[in-house]
Amino acid sequence: MAEHYYTQQPTVKRNVQTTKDVLRGRSLTFLTDSGVFSKNGVDYGSRHLIETMDFPEDAKVLDVGCGYGPIGLSAALMCPKGHVTMVDINERAIELSMQNAKQNGITNVTILQSDVLEQVKEQQFDVVLTNPPIRAGKDVVHRIFEDAHACIVEGGSLWVVIQKKQGAPSAMKKLESLYAEVEEVSKDKGYRILKATK
Repeated sequence: MAEHYYTQQPTVKRNVQTTKDVLRGRSLTFLTDSGVFSKNGVDYGSRHLIETMDFPEDAKVLDVGCGYGPIGLSAALMCPKGHVTMVDINERAIELSMQNAKQNGITNVTILQSDVLEQVKEQQFDVVLTNPPIRAGKDVVHRIFEDAHACIVEGGSLWVVIQKKQGAPSAMKKLESLYAEVEEVSKDKGYRILKATK
């Protein structure tokens, strides 16, 4: 089986690149590399989530599966009085996220290597964001939904982007079994943005 981005220590040869993007009206520069998700630029699903997600400027936010950081860093810019914790299993992604936070001057972030939510299980968050690692399999995706529920404050929410053909209906069903309210906030080009409120 070929190595994919849901790998703790990618062994694929490094190929660091710089990409520039405008997300929510802000210009950001990202270092990317082989062995991380969407290395050639911010993928459509993440972009759709970034443009749709909404929360207070003092929110405590968690980005699960942060990759090189576009969702979490965009969230940090949206909540200047809050704080964003970014986690990923992939050590290369974590290293890139740290560099990207620094080069974009974003300081209200904590970036941790973690298998799903293992390193943050004792913490509580107002909002959890995820573009889940579909290739890691349904069990991993559903574990993110379950672990997030335990970490979200009462009335807080989980925002998920998922493609219809990659399991949006079963994701919706799983979320409805865990959360008080689940809504499809937006859909575009086969991507669904789901918001599950505890």
